[in-house]
Amino acid sequence: MKVLIATDGSGAATTAIRTATRLLRREQLELELVCVAPEFAPSALKGAEPGSGKRRVRERYTRQITDEANRILGEAQQLLRSEGLEAKTLVRIGSPSEVIVGLAADYDLVVVGSHGLRERTKPGLGPVASRVLEHTPCSVLIARELLAERSLRIMLCVDGSQASEYALRTIASQFNATSAEIMLLHVIETPWIRLGLDREWFDYPGTVFDQADPEIQFDHELRREAEEVLLNARTELRHFGLSATTQIDEGNPGTQILGEAETGEYDLIVVGAAGVTDIKHEMVGSVSTTVAWHAPCAVMVAKES
Repeated sequence: MKVLIATDGSGAATTAIRTATRLLRREQLELELVCVAPEFAPSALKGAEPGSGKRRVRERYTRQITDEANRILGEAQQLLRSEGLEAKTLVRIGSPSEVIVGLAADYDLVVVGSHGLRERTKPGLGPVASRVLEHTPCSVLIARELLAERSLRIMLCVDGSQASEYALRTIASQFNATSAEIMLLHVIETPWIRLGLDREWFDYPGTVFDQADPEIQFDHELRREAEEVLLNARTELRHFGLSATTQIDEGNPGTQILGEAETGEYDLIVVGAAGVTDIKHEMVGSVSTTVAWHAPCAVMVAKES
């Protein structure tokens, strides 16, 4: 597995490296570190002599910024070596998000921190992580800090779509999940959620809806489908020698996943990049982005390239 880890020397990037070393399987793991230095700012030429003077200023900047990038990469290599891992290094100059997205096609996974060197600590994702998540053709790991040393706790979100099936396979192929506690979560998007109503409205005595109503029948169908999806996912994990517990929630998928993440003390959430878009799953497309932005733990968005 080829993995590209982006670093800018920030605390978030250092955390991402540490998290990746614990989460990823080490068998056949090829790591590359990339540091993207900012482009030369035209404002730096103000006051410089025309012609060769401006060229010297630009060349001096390139040497200094390359040296700084190599220093950052050297520290990142040392961190990986302390974990028994080696990595090649790349220095690039330009827009970090554009460079990382451009490189991503050659990798199975891109690892980024949630924020960069020039961003204040705040919830959500920084602009680089956000653009990388949106535009890379391969899977992306938003690697936040893990909890205290213990068995990993992984939440795998499944909805029966091709994307969630691929996410399941990545648990076995890319992550150190042999001794992890895995919880399979399926969120039912119930009819009242799509209509902006509470469930109690359908259950209220004397309502025009009864057990023969199509909406209620649809609810029962969704429940049966959820149980089947979880059974299939659990069986698939067993083929890889992994066990899991299961849970069914109802409501907005993004909200329910984040709520479970807050209370369940997970180290990693794995979601597919997009779910199916039929009437039963019309809200799934935005779930991966919502979870990646707001989760309190690491999030891997699986993309089948």
